[in-house]
Amino acid sequence: MNIVSVSRRTDIPAFYADWFMRRVREGYVRHLNPFGGQEHDVSLQPEDVHAFVFWSKDYGPLIKHLPELEERGYDFYFHFTITGIPKTFENLVVPVDDAIATFRLLAERYGPRRVQWRFDPIVISSVTGPNFYIRRFEEITSRLQGATERCYFSFVCMYSKVRRNLDELSENHNIICHEPSAADKTALTGRLWEIADRHGIILYSCCGEALATGGVRQAQCIDGELLYELFPHKPKQTKINPTRKGCRCVISRDIGAYDTCPHGCIYCYANVNKGLAYKRFMAHDPSSHILTPAQTRLKK
Repeated sequence: MNIVSVSRRTDIPAFYADWFMRRVREGYVRHLNPFGGQEHDVSLQPEDVHAFVFWSKDYGPLIKHLPELEERGYDFYFHFTITGIPKTFENLVVPVDDAIATFRLLAERYGPRRVQWRFDPIVISSVTGPNFYIRRFEEITSRLQGATERCYFSFVCMYSKVRRNLDELSENHNIICHEPSAADKTALTGRLWEIADRHGIILYSCCGEALATGGVRQAQCIDGELLYELFPHKPKQTKINPTRKGCRCVISRDIGAYDTCPHGCIYCYANVNKGLAYKRFMAHDPSSHILTPAQTRLKK
């Protein structure tokens, strides 16, 4: 049985929910290995799926399909990203008020243990300094109190393509981004932990082992222990398969594709650039067995 990640590589619930449900009904999906280029089939038959782990900034388009997933016998939980940072960084992300309303709807339907809040990544800049994040985190935390038990956070990873996009932000909008020192990260983390603790939310550090101190826990975003607690009728998953340094996620199959999310987030590691992602989104065929069309998926 596979844990199926839906998806770290793109926002399937927001932009490809209908495609995903077609794949569920047909019982399989084909995905492209982003490193070797090979295509692989993944069974989506209920007996072959341990659980779906969803990742999104907007679950609105998927909500109508969730009863069908339940009727078909699938188990699942949600990672829901809400940061509240300026539109300059997250161009097409739904407003915070709408996201919080959807978050609370999911929590009411499935319980707070199945809806994980992600406040990441933190991008320190000339307009989003530590005090900005403290204020935003306090605001969102207070509104999500009782609707979740966990918050996952991270500082932005300065991959070369991320740094290139942040440099464009400086050129086009005069917003200067920089990587904070270890001491500054620790100080901000301490403030976030205090706020989360006051509201009954446990703070988890994603791929930040040095920060997992003083009450902050080391995250497993695809968490075998949590899956077993939520769905004890399924076999316990323990094999770790890190996606990057510090990752503690258990093994899963991700069915998404890079360079397909049109949210336009400037810090996104999964897109080379916004134009390419939008082009691939527009070329998407909801009836296809694979997310990325063959004629566009390898063109940069």
